[in-house]
Amino acid sequence: MPRTSRKRSTLANRAIVASAALLLGGGGLVAVNVYASAGEGDSNRSGPRTQNAGQSVSTIDCPDVATQDQLVNVPEAARPEVDRNLALIDSQITEAYKRFADEKAQIERDPQFADNAILNPLKDKRAATLERIALSIGRVGERPQGLEGLAPCTLRAGNSPAQGGQGQNGGQNGGQGDGQNGGQDPGQNGGQGDGQNGGQQGQDGGQGDGQNGGQDGGQEGGQGDGGQNGGGQAGNGPEASDFVDITTVQPNVKKARTARGGSKGTFTTDCGVNEAGKFNSDNVIVAPGVSNGAHHMHDYVGNQANDAFATDDSLAAGETSCLNQGDKSTYYWPVLRLQNGQDEADANVDGGGKEGNVGEIQTPSQVTLTFAGSPKSKVTAMPRFLRIITGDAKAFTNGDANANASWSCTGFEDRQLKDKYPICPEGSQVVRSFKFQSCWDGQNADSANHRTHVAFADQNGRCQNGFKAIPQLQQRVVYDVPPGPGFAVDSFPEQLHKPITDHGDFINVFDDNLMKKVVNCINGGRKCK
Repeated sequence: MPRTSRKRSTLANRAIVASAALLLGGGGLVAVNVYASAGEGDSNRSGPRTQNAGQSVSTIDCPDVATQDQLVNVPEAARPEVDRNLALIDSQITEAYKRFADEKAQIERDPQFADNAILNPLKDKRAATLERIALSIGRVGERPQGLEGLAPCTLRAGNSPAQGGQGQNGGQNGGQGDGQNGGQDPGQNGGQGDGQNGGQQGQDGGQGDGQNGGQDGGQEGGQGDGGQNGGGQAGNGPEASDFVDITTVQPNVKKARTARGGSKGTFTTDCGVNEAGKFNSDNVIVAPGVSNGAHHMHDYVGNQANDAFATDDSLAAGETSCLNQGDKSTYYWPVLRLQNGQDEADANVDGGGKEGNVGEIQTPSQVTLTFAGSPKSKVTAMPRFLRIITGDAKAFTNGDANANASWSCTGFEDRQLKDKYPICPEGSQVVRSFKFQSCWDGQNADSANHRTHVAFADQNGRCQNGFKAIPQLQQRVVYDVPPGPGFAVDSFPEQLHKPITDHGDFINVFDDNLMKKVVNCINGGRKCK
């Protein structure tokens, strides 16, 4: 979405947010209650159900179709149609969430309303779309089985973490519960859930209680209370319990040692901070050819030709904001907005205010893009047009198996948060960090689920299963925003602007000569630009 002016925090912004925080008892966010009840009737009736009467619910929870095993190896001939239908499934959830938010009073009055007016119609639409996906794959390959079981969705409490999934990254991301027992973080004593809540990551995490998510990292992050599901400026998050004072978090970052034979060098590319104001709500990786495929706005640096209809050829021919013109790569992530009651230029458009993404878009004060080496081996060149997604835009409902973004504050970056926004002290700025996958299968520039062609190194820093080490993109995005609650990243509406949904996207469009320089710098132990 083109834009002619840029927003930056000002003293006036700070005064507004600080005043609001005082008026609201320090939380700075308006609480919104939404109730739904399970309907009476045949207990054997199949299909989606709301939660028990009187239990507060805030979001629609649907199985993520794109991550299913049946869709890992989609035939190339079927990929375009499958991608379009996956994007349609996201639009269906978005529309259902809008209805849910608009009808919350009716849902509270009529326990059957959510099922009859929202969940059952959503199930029918999803079932039809899933059938089209199965048919399109079956025309050119083996028809996937069991996709119809992914049609039903449920309503659940906004403070309850998703169930299922496994921890990753050697103890940095906590595992999730399996539906009966909350998962534990592999190596850092993650909290446990009790059947409704997966455990949270971190050190000595607290326990879930059936309605409230476990505490993050054993620190003083607020818990939901089972009856107060806070809504931010748009009514769908964030809430006060999504924030934690960074000074209460214990240092939790450990650096891997580089062994003999490892690669210690770095290459840094300067692509600005999106001074030109390039935004759109597309995602050419996961929803190619679909306008508003992301349902939230992305910030772009690097390649200026990136939209839903970009191709390898148009990206190669595009302009770049990078100082080194040999880097036409595209780097993008959800915008961060100040929740100060001020409308943005996209207040009435798809991907913006129409989908609960409101407030002033914040220009980063700094963006650092660094390619680093492997602690265990030399790196090999990335293939041109390699696509990588890190993090999960749906981690709040999917579980944190693929969550990978970190939040911190300048001066406190040895303390990283996964599922909380930081409250930084005066003079400190908010930092978002993304470490991308550093192992490549050696063959594919992308995969059907956009994940299996790349992987993270194991806890010892090695690539497994024949994967090769490649330069690891490490993004650091810094913002000058007022201290305290009052900001959030854009998200799919039903993800409630949770920090754990943060994610980054990258398409490599380095020219061959520059990529050789990157590899030589990293393997030679030099710091290059």
